[in-house]
Amino acid sequence: MIASPRDHRAEAVLTAAWWLALAVAAMLVGLKPEPARAFLARPILFLGVTSAAPAPPGWTRFCAEQPTDCKPVPGAAERVLTPDLLAELFAVNAEVNTRVRWTSDRELYGEDERWTYPLDRGDCEDFVLLKRRLLIAAGWPAGALLITVVHDPAPAPGSGDGTHAVLTVRTDRGDLVLDNQTPEVLFWHETAYRFVKRQTSEDPNVWVALTDSRAPTLAAHTPYPLPPKLDLASR
Repeated sequence: MIASPRDHRAEAVLTAAWWLALAVAAMLVGLKPEPARAFLARPILFLGVTSAAPAPPGWTRFCAEQPTDCKPVPGAAERVLTPDLLAELFAVNAEVNTRVRWTSDRELYGEDERWTYPLDRGDCEDFVLLKRRLLIAAGWPAGALLITVVHDPAPAPGSGDGTHAVLTVRTDRGDLVLDNQTPEVLFWHETAYRFVKRQTSEDPNVWVALTDSRAPTLAAHTPYPLPPKLDLASR
């Protein structure tokens, strides 16, 4: 699908609006040093990979419509996580979760599955796509921002069979999760999800199956109790 000049202008206006909103959110969201350091001191665990996996059909169609957003980008596959970058992840996650209302593809497009950038409504994959786009624009390497399919053992009524999408963020402290179902940014092993598959850092079009490599002592305490919430300053 080739976008018209009008489509590009509309997209530019939308992107500018998102960036204005995100700038305001970043000003309001601040992590105090002590809880941020405690967050970064949590155990370092990375998701394990078992084998190749097929890309979701929604991603394949999205790439046919947005090919420039699906090209492999050489560079770093993770970031050194600092309190400032952690605050940036919180700001992006909170802003997108607040401004986009979850709506099924069936209601929006009359289809069971369609991945696209949301305006003000979208489903879980749309949240993920927008967060990925905003973080790339903020300077995060594309190889560190991986769309991930998980299974939710307790899906919300009417949300389907528990198949869900989140954004995992590769850092030197482990894999973090940005999720439309919570304002918290959590390490993957602090969630209740079973991780199914995700993109590779080298090529977003190559997907791999995942394995749960939580240590037994961590698994025994996951997902409850959740870690204490970070102290977010209101201004």
